[in-house]
Amino acid sequence: MRRREFITLLGGATASPFAARAQQPENMRRVGVLMSLAATDRQGQARLAAFIQSLQELGWTEGRNVRIETRWAAGNPADTRKFAAELVALAPDAIFASGGTVVGALLQATSTVPIIFTGVADPVGGGLVASLARPGGNATGFTAFEYGMSGKWLELLKEIAPSVKRVAVLRDAGIPQGIGQFGAIQSLAPSLGVEVTPVNVREANEIERDISAFARASNGGLIVTGSGTAIVHRELIVTLAARYKLPATYFERFFVAGGGLISYGPDLLDAHRRVANYVDRILRGEKSADLPVQAPTKYETVINLNTAKALGLAVPSTLLARADEVIE
Repeated sequence: MRRREFITLLGGATASPFAARAQQPENMRRVGVLMSLAATDRQGQARLAAFIQSLQELGWTEGRNVRIETRWAAGNPADTRKFAAELVALAPDAIFASGGTVVGALLQATSTVPIIFTGVADPVGGGLVASLARPGGNATGFTAFEYGMSGKWLELLKEIAPSVKRVAVLRDAGIPQGIGQFGAIQSLAPSLGVEVTPVNVREANEIERDISAFARASNGGLIVTGSGTAIVHRELIVTLAARYKLPATYFERFFVAGGGLISYGPDLLDAHRRVANYVDRILRGEKSADLPVQAPTKYETVINLNTAKALGLAVPSTLLARADEVIE
């Protein structure tokens, strides 16, 4: 063998193990995501993007060291259960549950895969965790609000529309927070001289039928409590409120940006960014049982003056001064 050929062969033999190592991908982790909204929902896409961007900032890049499997339940209970089972079957390292309506199905599907949730009103009362400080099981995450805060929606409605005597409370009766939020509003109603009526937010035709019936009498208003199904049907709800000239309070800003009257609630995009931190900690070895459930860090009040004008309402100056955002 010639000397040049020998050196070339030797160099190839010694270099190949390093080359092989260099070509090997990083340890790929898998994260499941179950969204309560539809894939076509812009708000849902914004929430997912906020989560993924925050993951990237923490060093996790799709296709390089993490694979993200996303399912969209679109407020459908049957699809929620089906997609929960699908994600668990993939044996992910963690599952992100975006929205309180999807957490229960995931916990029924697994007691071992770590689940990080957002949008849950009372995870202890709902049986999702043992305590806020020490969740204890395989679920932890970020609450939307306490049940007691639901009374704030009624207070705001009376402040911006004092003539309201009857209030339809749109809630999802199929989840604990739907029942809990209505209970908090109902307990406050007598002191404000208001009669409240629950309205389920399961199907579009049911929502339209019940709001139409409610609007036949005078001095009515609406409260839309927090749920994934209310978000799915938000355009219909805002349209019906405008059609029947019903003052309404909502739990999220995007209702008001879409023509609703007033909202009070947490920044849910911020919660989705914060979830990425918990997913990162779990992927690096921490346990969901040891990560405390956290509350929102900021609540915001948003008022749509165009909608107030259309309803013939004069917004009190004191309320305008407290608002975080006024849409004109």
